[in-house]
Amino acid sequence: MRSLLILVLCACGVGGSSKKTDSLRAGTGNREPGTETASGAKHGANSPGSQFPVPGSRRTVLMVGTSLTAGLGLDPEDAYPALLQRKADSAGFHVNIVNAGLSGETSAGALRRMDWLLRGPADVVVIETGANDGLRGLDVDSTRANLRAIVAKVKAARPGARILLTQMEAPPNLGAKYTAAFSAMYQDVAKEAGIAVLPFLLRGVAGITSLNQQDGIHPNERGEQIVANNVWETLLPVLQQLDATPVAS
Repeated sequence: MRSLLILVLCACGVGGSSKKTDSLRAGTGNREPGTETASGAKHGANSPGSQFPVPGSRRTVLMVGTSLTAGLGLDPEDAYPALLQRKADSAGFHVNIVNAGLSGETSAGALRRMDWLLRGPADVVVIETGANDGLRGLDVDSTRANLRAIVAKVKAARPGARILLTQMEAPPNLGAKYTAAFSAMYQDVAKEAGIAVLPFLLRGVAGITSLNQQDGIHPNERGEQIVANNVWETLLPVLQQLDATPVAS
């Protein structure tokens, strides 16, 4: 029960009062303009929460998400997308992991960003959104519609892209009926769209003091290692399939 509430608070960007955390809450992310991202792409002043690598022979994994993906309160190299980049590099995959996390974003906000995000390359799109909807008790049908629309935009803009939907949860204080419907929503959308679902992002991390930052909410460096492993379980076979597919000219 407590872990589900922690998950949603984490996605919303509620946490400590460090300067690093405050800058992320303001939507500036972990980086100053012009610094390098985990994938090695420049972070421009007009880029709302994501970076695009120069198109080429390397494939692109676009990670759309909230503060969980942005790495709230952490240095860029400690956020799980950067850890996934290192895993991919070590395994010999020629991919760029692009962190498109934006703290505090709802599914409606993610939907509004998708056209901009999909202007860049995307061979794999990982979607982590909805927890802020749950925190606010937003209508499940509305969130479901946003998830469907996000997936549809990816399919229309990048027909060949693999899409992964990250399971999120609503806080238990909203009632069993709401939380059950919210949880089931991800599997329903994935089944309809024929896409895979990633496991609960904070599995093995939420509610464990030693794996979270001082605010007790956001994963620390050790926690991020576990989060990265959770994602890697599903991402690895996708990258293996991608690696076996010729790059379009």
